Formats: sequence, structure tokens, C-alpha cells
Amino acid sequence: MDRLIYTAMTGATHTLSQQATVSHNLANATTTGYRAEMDAFRAVPIFGDGLPTRAFVVDSTIRQNFAPGPLQQTGRDLDVAVQGSGWITVQLANGEEAYTRHGSLQVNPNGMLQTHNGLRVKGATGNITVPPDNRITIASDGTVSAVPINPLPNSVVIVGRIKLVNPPEDQLIKGTDGLFRLKDGKEAPIDAKVKLADGYLEGSNVNVVHEMVSMISLARQFDMQIKMLETAEKNAQQASEILVVRV
Repeated sequence: MDRLIYTAMTGATHTLSQQATVSHNLANATTTGYRAEMDAFRAVPIFGDGLPTRAFVVDSTIRQNFAPGPLQQTGRDLDVAVQGSGWITVQLANGEEAYTRHGSLQVNPNGMLQTHNGLRVKGATGNITVPPDNRITIASDGTVSAVPINPLPNSVVIVGRIKLVNPPEDQLIKGTDGLFRLKDGKEAPIDAKVKLADGYLEGSNVNVVHEMVSMISLARQFDMQIKMLETAEKNAQQASEILVVRV
């Protein structure tokens, strides 16, 4: 009887965890560059005294969904979207680098090129600084050029190149801040094959219909597991009554 209880109890617990993941995906269905999370159940035997005849159900995050999201045209000079695979490199406050697909950039009062939430965009040779009274253009290879508001012949100046990388997906891990990092803590090398689309932003790759269907399916799974616990309780009561009668 306790085998059923182990399976149903842990299954119900981790179904709630999967529902939280689906809810998180739905909440970020319109977040620029968001990568959907995917979960799966797996059975883990319980080892102890005697034979491993009991098993827990464990919810494990397999990976992120790295499929590209749709490109949305904005027409803004500082909006860029990664075409296909690849990442934009940003520098964290502690000096470490991380990777994002959110290409809504801006220039802070000090002329530093940064993301929408204030992280510095890392260049191939360091931070990218833009001189005042200039308009920014970003080429497909990440080259950042400063164009004076009143342009003169040969007045365009290249101020840097965004560090674009494309590490293997299985080496990336997502942090609580939504940014990706390499599992070994190292820095990814520049990949010249990664290209940007200027004037576009990449939408979330969350499939809303699929997530809604998953939410309904998980709710039914949870109900089924609760019914299994109720059945186990009834069976235990009936077995106790039979033993009492026989005694």
C-alpha cells in the first residue's frame, strides 16, 4: 500500500512545481528574448534497509527551450535581435559576463552602451563608449558606429563591436536574474557567425496554446494523484477492518 502512497504523494507535489513553471512561462509570454522552461518527471528508487522496492517521483528541469522567438520590427536604432542562434554578452556588476537575447539597448549619461536594465554591453575589446551628440548605428556583425547629428564627410567613427557568442546549449545555465552563463564559469569565445538584425526585437518563444494545454493536463494529473491517495486510504481502512474482524 505504501508504494502507491509514495508515488502519488511525490507525484502530486512535483505536479504543483510543474504548474509553477508553466505559470512562469505564461507570465513571460510577451517578455523580449525570453526562453521557455521545460520540466519532466523521473522515478528515483529509495535506497535503505532492505530492497529498493519504493520509488519517489522527482521533477527535473531538462533544459530551456532554445528555439528562436519571432522578430518584431520596432524601427529603433538601438533595438537589435539575434538572428538564429547566438547571444549578446553583458557585463555584470561583479565583472563576470552573462548572455542575453534581449536587445533593447540604450546609452547612459556617461556614454556607455548598456541594456534596458542597466547592464553594460560587453564589446570585443572592452566596454563600448559613445561620444556625445552622436547617433548610433549597429551593423549585422555587431559593429557600433557613431554618426554625428550634423554629419560631415568621413565623420562616421567605429566605437566598438558587440561581443556576440554562441556556446553549446548544453553548457548554458539560466540564473535567477534571467541571464544565461556557462556552467564552468568561463567566458565564451566570440563567434563571427552570429548576426544581428537592427531595428528589431526578438519576442518570447513561449507557445501560449501549448502552455495552456499543459496547465489543464497538469491540473488533471494532480486530481488523479489525489484520488490515488484517497484510494490508498480507503484500502488501508478496509484492510484494518478485515484484520479486526478476523481477530
